[in-house]
Amino acid sequence: MSNDQLVIFDTTLRDGEQSPGASMTRDEKVRIAKMLEKMRVDVIEAGFAIASPGDFEAVKAVAEAVRDARVCSLARAVGPDILRAGEALKGAAAGRIHTFIATSPIHMKYKLQMEPEQVLEQAVIAVKKARDLVDDVEFSLEDGSRSEHDFMYRIIEAVIDAGAGTVNIPDTVGYGEPGEYGAMFKRVIDNVPNADKAIFSTHCHNDLGLAVANSLAAVMNGVRQVECTINGLGERAGNASLEEIVMAVRTRKDIFPVQTRIDPAHIVPTSRLVSTITGFPVQPNKAIVGANAFAHESGIHQDGVLKHRETYEIMRAEDVGWNTNKLVLGKHSGRAAVKARFEELGIVFADAGEFNAVFQAFKVLADKKHEIFDEDLQALVSDAGQEAREIFQFESMEVQCKTGQAPSATISFSIRDAVKTAGSEGSGPVDAVFKAIETEVHSGADLKLYSVNAITQGTEAQGDVTVRLERDGHLVNGVGADTDIVAASAKAYLNALNLLESGARPHPQRDGV
Repeated sequence: MSNDQLVIFDTTLRDGEQSPGASMTRDEKVRIAKMLEKMRVDVIEAGFAIASPGDFEAVKAVAEAVRDARVCSLARAVGPDILRAGEALKGAAAGRIHTFIATSPIHMKYKLQMEPEQVLEQAVIAVKKARDLVDDVEFSLEDGSRSEHDFMYRIIEAVIDAGAGTVNIPDTVGYGEPGEYGAMFKRVIDNVPNADKAIFSTHCHNDLGLAVANSLAAVMNGVRQVECTINGLGERAGNASLEEIVMAVRTRKDIFPVQTRIDPAHIVPTSRLVSTITGFPVQPNKAIVGANAFAHESGIHQDGVLKHRETYEIMRAEDVGWNTNKLVLGKHSGRAAVKARFEELGIVFADAGEFNAVFQAFKVLADKKHEIFDEDLQALVSDAGQEAREIFQFESMEVQCKTGQAPSATISFSIRDAVKTAGSEGSGPVDAVFKAIETEVHSGADLKLYSVNAITQGTEAQGDVTVRLERDGHLVNGVGADTDIVAASAKAYLNALNLLESGARPHPQRDGV
């Protein structure tokens, strides 16, 4: 690899999924992975294979589905983790095992309860074991940014000798500052004798809002792989945002001495897909992919852009995929056109029956609204996938609201194909619907978040609702879409109940870089 090539390592499917309530199914992970492949991401971290049977199957499915990107599985520096990762990656065209162990004094003393020499020995054994299974091994020093310099140099030299081709020094807790974090990499590269035998990588968390700045500072100091996620999704405050890293490097070629393989035209569609699947809406003022990223309200700004775009825009909206969100389909569109558009969005149906179900839902939606956008299509696929595995399914609903009277709702929904009808009053129509559902379900769950986001523009837009429920420490996000926001709310609540009842669990092993 040339020294000016920056490897983009996407961990949306692993670290991004560790956002509370952001769990993805195997099929959803494959859909996102195919879009990342289309975007020409270099490495896709598909999951933590030993975390659960579901994670193993997801890594395996992504490894078999993706041909033009390297597929990676995370593994602690212990034998069972590494063997499980290797097994999941057997079908990959190109696989990588990413193994890690904590190296900071505080982690070694209190979490691992190990001496530094034991940690070094375990790291070397793990890299060698992984190298026996795959030809591409990455080693991460968890909490690397708080590790002691001399120990860092020793363990990095040892794992490179053992066969690690990539060495990642993450800012696991988001403690780093760009100047010191960048300087840390320069010291490592200058002081590790075999540093030229490996690619150095950065993986930054955003606890202080510095993840992107820290990552770019590392690039300026010799790092040639950046680990990041779509929309900055990730544990706690999230990770470095892929779209911001890529477009910063692309826009400021005069500053950053690197280039990426990324096709930026797929950034916005991929952002929308991840948002739809996870139920995490993108804030309007989010850089690159937010709805306001290329909007101009100020008269001075509008005047400047009309006269010469570069006066207030340093990027073209079309370059990152905003042009793909224009109207493409309507009520008169045929099956071939609809299917072709789904394929352009990276959505391929397993069989004719699966497409028929989605196409019928498309026709129903097209009768309700005149303009069908890409986001609408993605929401239809998500809804269809949920219905195929649901215990609870929405049937119909009637809501009554009148000034001065308590709103009431009557909802019909099925529980394992047995239709139930329930009613209740509430402080508002949505509250009434949720209370009506609970009169039959008695879930015992607490509502932690209720969020509404318009999928597209206009009064005919589908409303995208996220409902977060918690029960016994298990946190899930339910999502629902409909042109009727109350119906979307009911669907989201039922979807969350399905996730609670399906046995889907958070990762039992949350350690990671």
